[in-house]
Amino acid sequence: MAISSCAPKISTSISKKYEALDYTEDVLIFGMDDAEPENVEQLGTLKIGDTGFSTGCSFEAVLEKAKIEARIIGGNAIKITEHTPPSTWGSSCHRIKANILRIENIKDYSVTAMSSNDSLIGSGFALLHVYRPGGAGALIRFDLHLGDSVIGRVSNNWKETIKIDKDGLNTLWVRTETKTELPIHIQLGNEYYIRCSMGMGVFVGRPILEIVDNTIGRMEFRAVAQKKNK
Repeated sequence: MAISSCAPKISTSISKKYEALDYTEDVLIFGMDDAEPENVEQLGTLKIGDTGFSTGCSFEAVLEKAKIEARIIGGNAIKITEHTPPSTWGSSCHRIKANILRIENIKDYSVTAMSSNDSLIGSGFALLHVYRPGGAGALIRFDLHLGDSVIGRVSNNWKETIKIDKDGLNTLWVRTETKTELPIHIQLGNEYYIRCSMGMGVFVGRPILEIVDNTIGRMEFRAVAQKKNK
C-alpha cells in the first residue's frame, strides 16, 4: 500500500482495445505542438496526476507510465493534449493528459525526424536550449557558465536559447554552495536541451545540470514557456 500510494495517479478512459503490445515495442510521443498524424485511430484517453504523495514523477517517468498504459490496449502512439510542469508552491510532479493512438503504418514516423531542426544544417552554429522548470529552491538563482564565459542567469521557471559558434568538447558549470559540471561535446548544426534544477544541499542547495533527449527536452522547454506566459 505504501508503494502504490507514492505512485502518480493514473486514470484512463478506453473506447477500443487491441492485443497488447510487447514491452519492447516503442510508443511514439507527439507533443502538444506536434500535428497529430493522419489515418490514426484513437483508442482512449489517459490522465496522469499527483496523489499529493507521489514520487518518481519526472517527465521521463510520467511518459514511460503513459507508454505502458498505451501498450496494454494495443496503442503505439500518444498525443499529449495537456502538460502541467512542477510548480514552486504546488505539485512537484509533471502531470499530463493525452490521447492513446494506434497508427497503422507506424514505421513511417520517426521520433528523430520530429525532433530535428533541418534549418541548422550547415548554419555554422549550434543551439543550447537551457531551461529550469518550477521546483525546489525557487529563490535560488545562479550563473550558467560555458567554459570561461557566463551564458545565462538561471532562475525558476526560466528558459533561454543560446547560439554557440564554437564546437568541440567543453564544460557547462554552475556554482551555489557546490560546483556542478556537465561535460558537453558541441557540434555545429545541432541543438541541445539542458535541464537545470536544484537538489538537496547543506545550506543553499545543489544545482543539477542534465543533457535531455531532444524529444523530451523540446516538450519540457515549451511547457516552461507556456507556464511563464500565463
